[in-house]
Amino acid sequence: MRVSVIGGSTVTESEAKTAERVGRRLAENGHTVVCGGLGGVMKAACRGASEEGGRTIGVLPGEDRAAANPYVDVPVATGLGHARNALVVMNGDAVIAVDGGVGTLSELGLAGVFDRPIAGLGTHDAPGVKAVESAADAVAYVESAVEPGGEER
Repeated sequence: MRVSVIGGSTVTESEAKTAERVGRRLAENGHTVVCGGLGGVMKAACRGASEEGGRTIGVLPGEDRAAANPYVDVPVATGLGHARNALVVMNGDAVIAVDGGVGTLSELGLAGVFDRPIAGLGTHDAPGVKAVESAADAVAYVESAVEPGGEER
């Protein structure tokens, strides 16, 4: 399954480690990471997935695929700015949020609109967000919420 990992573009070392663990666990379990393709949570999640041999997709706000962080396997240039947040969420079967500001909040809202299961690690307390304590819990939650083949349970 594809899992959209969302969160802050600037993060603390602790938040980066959490996002890296999320990416690593997703890759270990055979899932693809979808993200916004830039820094912070996005880069850390992609790094974790890449180090485990996982696949990563970065949906970029600009027109230059080369702007993606070095751990993105498939950069998708959109030229849409923040409007690309809808594409980040739509291209995952579920969402894991780590930290985040207003951009992450917009993605959480879109995840609700698109009926995606959402696990949250230290992120906004928003409708539909299942607060979890660890990367393992986040991955287990989204796996339990999505049927094989991407259909929500």
